[in-house]
Order: sequence, then C-alpha cells, then structure tokens
Amino acid sequence: MKPTEIFAEPPQGWVPWAWLAPFLGIAFIAASSIGIELQLEAQGLLGPQGEPVGREGFIAFLLLPFLAMGLVVVGWTVLIERRSLAAIGLTEAGAGPKFAVGLLVGVITSGFVVAGIWHLGGYAPAGFAFADADALLYIAVLLACFAVQSSAEEILFRGWMLSAIARRWNVAGAVVIVSAVFTLLHLQPGQPLSMANTVLFSVFACCWALRSRHIWGVMGWHAAWNWFIGVGFEIPITGLDLQVPALVAKLVPQGAEYLTGGADGPEGSIVCSVLFIVASAFLIARGSTPR
Repeated sequence: MKPTEIFAEPPQGWVPWAWLAPFLGIAFIAASSIGIELQLEAQGLLGPQGEPVGREGFIAFLLLPFLAMGLVVVGWTVLIERRSLAAIGLTEAGAGPKFAVGLLVGVITSGFVVAGIWHLGGYAPAGFAFADADALLYIAVLLACFAVQSSAEEILFRGWMLSAIARRWNVAGAVVIVSAVFTLLHLQPGQPLSMANTVLFSVFACCWALRSRHIWGVMGWHAAWNWFIGVGFEIPITGLDLQVPALVAKLVPQGAEYLTGGADGPEGSIVCSVLFIVASAFLIARGSTPR
C-alpha cells in the first residue's frame, strides 16, 4: 500500500516520520499529563495508583490532563505541521450532527454488549433503575467529562497519529501502529482478553475514522461508550467505578470472568470481542467514503 492522505490537504510544514510518530504521541501525553496528575495527587484528588478519589477526583481526572493533551496535539498540528484541523479529522461540515450520531451509536453498542452478557447469564439484576435523583446532575457532568476525555484520545490516536503515519507509510501500517500504541498505554498485565479487546477497540475506531473521513463520529461513540457503561448499570468501565447509581438497572456480575469481564467490566468480555470484530469487518467491507 502507498502513503495516503486520509482526511484533507497535505501539510505545509514538517510531518514526523512514521517510526517517530508513536514516540511523539507518547511525549505529548507525558508533557500534558504528568504535571497535572502530580498536582491532582497532591490535592488528594488522585490516589497513589493514579485512581480518581471521589466525584471531584473523577471530574478533574477526566477533564484536566485530557484537555491539555488535546490542546498540545492541536497546537502541534497547526503550528509545527502547518495543517488545518480538518487534516486530523476535525472537519467543519456537520460536526454537531456527526458527533450526536456517534453518541447514539455508542449508547446502542454499549447497551448491546451489556444486554448480551446479561442474556448469557453473566449479570444478575440487583436494584431498580435510577434510585437516586440527586445524582442526575453528576451523571450529566460525567457525559461532558467523557466527551472531553474521549475526544482528546481520538484526536491524538485516530486523528493525528493515524493520519501522520498513513501519510508517511500506508493505511494498514498506520492502523497496526496506532492500535499497538493505544494498547500499550492502556496496558493491563495478566488480562489477555482485556488487552485483545483494547486492540480490537482501536481497530474498530480506526476503521470508523477511515470509513467516514472524519473523527467526529468516533469521538461521540467513544464518549457514549465509556459513559453509558459506567452510569447505566453500576458496573466498571476500564476497571473504574464511577460511583453513581444505575441509570438503567443495577447489575451484579456472576459466572465466568471471560463473560463478565471481571473487574475490568464489559470491555474484558468475549461479547465485546465479538462486537468489535463484526463491526470492524462491516466497516472494512463498506470501504471509505468518497472524497
């Protein structure tokens, strides 16, 4: 395969070599998050393992380092590479509706995974939906926070890194490298199924970005995926408990860990694996949207 400009116009400045882009991406994360996370830990908003403490900790954890990371990537793209934001998938036309469609698909797909695990006996109902009306504001705030967190990750990985590597090398190689780096940065030793699902998550997100030629949709999907799993059923998302009452139904895991995902939540489930494989195959079969 040949080098490809995925989203928009070629750069006017310098674009990193394919082998350098992953290291730059990691540097962007380190430069934008380490200082902020140390400060949050000093203020008691993060625990010793970097886990959020309380509702204020979750809000700060999802907003501050990820907002900084997104700004670093945007600044690099505009000032160093001299590319427009459209060149990393942030196209101007229809941004709001595209993001909203992504949100809807995120709720549907995450709900499908949870329902599938429940149907196979992996969850048991343990409480009524939305038993605490006082939590509604926090649940809404979490959606906004996840929109920032997920959008920043998509801008870095499926926007900037995917387009930079594809332009220097090729699309297939870009998907492989982006997914490898994304998985490395979400490393969970001793959890092979969760790691495999992280790879599949990234491949699916790359396929969506390549198919649509923008990242608005996958940004919305990623945000809703994280949010709805965490607030909808009172189960973990990527091993984190959002500390809110269930918006849909409180579920308690039961049965084999490969089905429930264990402490990682549905993202560690074989049902999640099937979803990402089928969805990625569907997007690959459909091909890219014409320019």
